[in-house]
Amino acid sequence: MNVKQPLVVGIGGTLRADSSTERALRQCLAAAEQLGGRTALFCGADLDLPMYNPYESTRSSRATALVEGLRAADAVVVASPGYHGAVSGLIKNALDYAEDLRSDDRTYLTDTRWGAIACAYGWQAAVGTLGQLRTIGHALRAWPTPLGVAINSATTVFGTDGSVDDEVVLGQIRSLATQLVGSVHATT
Repeated sequence: MNVKQPLVVGIGGTLRADSSTERALRQCLAAAEQLGGRTALFCGADLDLPMYNPYESTRSSRATALVEGLRAADAVVVASPGYHGAVSGLIKNALDYAEDLRSDDRTYLTDTRWGAIACAYGWQAAVGTLGQLRTIGHALRAWPTPLGVAINSATTVFGTDGSVDDEVVLGQIRSLATQLVGSVHATT
């Protein structure tokens, strides 16, 4: 019996390279790799996509890569900044491309683990954004993990090297990675 290495697809960040949201997402994917998962990251310029149009079948190479990544995913973790108390337009538009999975054998992300990370300058926006990400996961027929990570960027949680410097937040990110990878291991 062979154990499959689950593919965890990370989507998130901002168009600013190395944003706090991207740093948190990278930390989660690194933890997933330490647990035996494979990872794929879509952030920054990868998410600079045309506005999703369900009536246009032609997709940019970036959009095609994102959809193919989602199609192959065993687990997905989405990290969004909280802009004005909500998921950023960049992240929402990227997630709208999951509509291209509607006719697949696995419709949308049915039975796929779904993790969420929200970073905002204050708890209200971070927690509100986290709730929206979980709702989007449900709408895509995914299984949101029991733990979601809300990060208040008003307090410094990142070291100068970009790694998470706050032990509480780091523990939450590691727990999220465990929930993404731990129960996805399947036999082939």
